[in-house]
Amino acid sequence: MSLPTESRRGSSARSLHKGQQTRAAILDAALGLASSMGLEGLSIGALAEVTGMSKSGVFAHFGSREELQISVIREYHTKFEEEVFFPAIRQPRGLPRVVALFENWIKRVAVEIDSGCIYISGAVEFDDRPGPVRDALADMVRAWHAALGRAIEIAVEVGDLRPDTDPLQMLFEVHGLILALHHDARFLRSPGAVERARAGFGRIVSHYAAASGSARSATARR
Repeated sequence: MSLPTESRRGSSARSLHKGQQTRAAILDAALGLASSMGLEGLSIGALAEVTGMSKSGVFAHFGSREELQISVIREYHTKFEEEVFFPAIRQPRGLPRVVALFENWIKRVAVEIDSGCIYISGAVEFDDRPGPVRDALADMVRAWHAALGRAIEIAVEVGDLRPDTDPLQMLFEVHGLILALHHDARFLRSPGAVERARAGFGRIVSHYAAASGSARSATARR
């Protein structure tokens, strides 16, 4: 005897929900592994061992190691947006928003000193290796750069930054601070790296800020 249609639908929905929960749990574990071991250290076998699942169980959710790596990159980007981008865009347009984006970014990097940043470590792993994983990683980084670059452009438009400000140049300099922070704090274990990055950002802002923007920037940092 077959189940009534509504019962079958309910069972199917529960199975789908359970499958989504399992996939989310696998992704969370994969993100932890990739942060500490790098994307290249991520494998179906290692993930099966960490999650207590069979290799075939993990494989069923992703299909390949490459798809697993790409899914981890997307998950990392989602969490990055939640922690860095979305809280910052609630700040007023202009320098307060740019300051918030940088401050949220630096807080995340500070937390990742012991685990590693997938954007940075992934760039080292895949800088000379063309393919879908590199493309996915580069797309996520470009999306973040575009968001920060647009925030800088808006700061110029509202008069917080000088009209002759080159947003791409300012973005380059700010990103350079993050790379230096990650290198000095994670690799060299240099004390005070976070404070030095913040001081460097303050100098960048002072260089590009219009007279009205300096006061708004100081208020935002407080």
